[in-house]
Amino acid sequence: MKIFNTLSRRKEEFVPRIPGKVSMYVCGPTVYNLIHIGNARPMIVFDSFRRYLEYKGYEVNYVSNFTDVDDKIIKRANEEGKEAIEIAEKYIAECKKDMEGMNVKPATVHPRATQEINGMIDMISTLMNKGFAYEKNGTVYYRTRQFKEYGKLSHKNLDDLQSGLRELKVSGADEKEDNLDFVLWKPKKDNEPYWCSPWSCGRPGWHIECSVMSRKYLGEQIDIHAGGEDLVFPHHENEIAQSEAANGKEFAKYWMHNAFLNIDNKKMSKSLGNFLLVRDIAGKYDLQVLRFFMLGSHYRSPMNYSIDLMESAKNGLERITTAVTKLNSLVGAEGDIREDEAQIKADTDALVAKYEAALDDDFNTADGISAIFELVKLANTSVNEESSTALIAYVKDTIIRLSDVLGLIVEKKEELLDSEIEALIQERTDARKAKNFARADAIRDELLEKGIILEDTRAGVTWKRK
Repeated sequence: MKIFNTLSRRKEEFVPRIPGKVSMYVCGPTVYNLIHIGNARPMIVFDSFRRYLEYKGYEVNYVSNFTDVDDKIIKRANEEGKEAIEIAEKYIAECKKDMEGMNVKPATVHPRATQEINGMIDMISTLMNKGFAYEKNGTVYYRTRQFKEYGKLSHKNLDDLQSGLRELKVSGADEKEDNLDFVLWKPKKDNEPYWCSPWSCGRPGWHIECSVMSRKYLGEQIDIHAGGEDLVFPHHENEIAQSEAANGKEFAKYWMHNAFLNIDNKKMSKSLGNFLLVRDIAGKYDLQVLRFFMLGSHYRSPMNYSIDLMESAKNGLERITTAVTKLNSLVGAEGDIREDEAQIKADTDALVAKYEAALDDDFNTADGISAIFELVKLANTSVNEESSTALIAYVKDTIIRLSDVLGLIVEKKEELLDSEIEALIQERTDARKAKNFARADAIRDELLEKGIILEDTRAGVTWKRK
């Protein structure tokens, strides 16, 4: 398998540090609002990549954080007259709902910045002891020029970075030894959450958070660090500087970045009125359509969102689900795959190989989906009522398996009728009265699996479909 490494700017053969195991860190959202479709792209892309690694037999330790202390969170909290932690808690919960809707698997760990403050203080202390950081009036800065390889990820030259100072500049710039130095710790202001450190009561800078959370949950060296291309500089560049200076080792072996997403060929912006939340899309489409849309382009290619393209994605996904539904309805002739069906099986296997070759080539999901469409065409033209039950199952299971690797649910579950749901709820109520709690829990789980959510209230049990 080859992936494009932002660090080397070329495709490289993927070889994990520990055979059979992959450590992967993906920068998560800052939780001050509902997530937008720009947030959704890396979530979907790297969740799918994780699934493919697991499909290939790797054990993946996948860590994706929530930034739950930030200027935007504090601003939102002050506007609403709430504590910053309340805002963060609310939007972490809402983010998880949207992730579930997009069929994004929970990370192995979802660390939160506010729960790792002690680790950040420890790493900052190490950087100061090694001469990579200094304190001025309670603010701690990183000595950017002290790290000789600074710029190796973004391929920027330190001497040419003066034009980019606006990206790095923070309050108190006059205190810095060098304009390019960035903040590791800053003193608190009024109405801000804070933690006490040896330098001041305050809070960490953004960049140090990911360095610390990555080290705690994945170790000092990791296989893959990923995120949107907007994070290459300065965030990921600064992570490298901090982590490698503190740990004395290469931080991440491979760096993967997805490209930007535009709306109707324009950059997404509230001022342009084209700011799209995932929740907005969920009101018009099944979020599986959004997932299918996101995977229809190579992750390193810029994407354009439009209603026409979403309609096309909807139709494309329906082609696959319709084919699976048709295969499910076929009765077929009992028995194993017959000699006259051997070529169909061989063609199916060849398309699996084509699919894997596409994903092995820098995770080209667009070509992978094309291989699934070819499987659908093969199923529609070559599998029918006269086919053996074994062949029908083989082709159907192959389509489902390859779709599942991309997190696409293409086998529709039979929906329960309202009357069937009410009957099961009554059975559950009777079981609880009889103190048969095992049966009551089993019914709840059965309904949940079929997309029915129960809520026990004082007035009785209410239910809704997912």
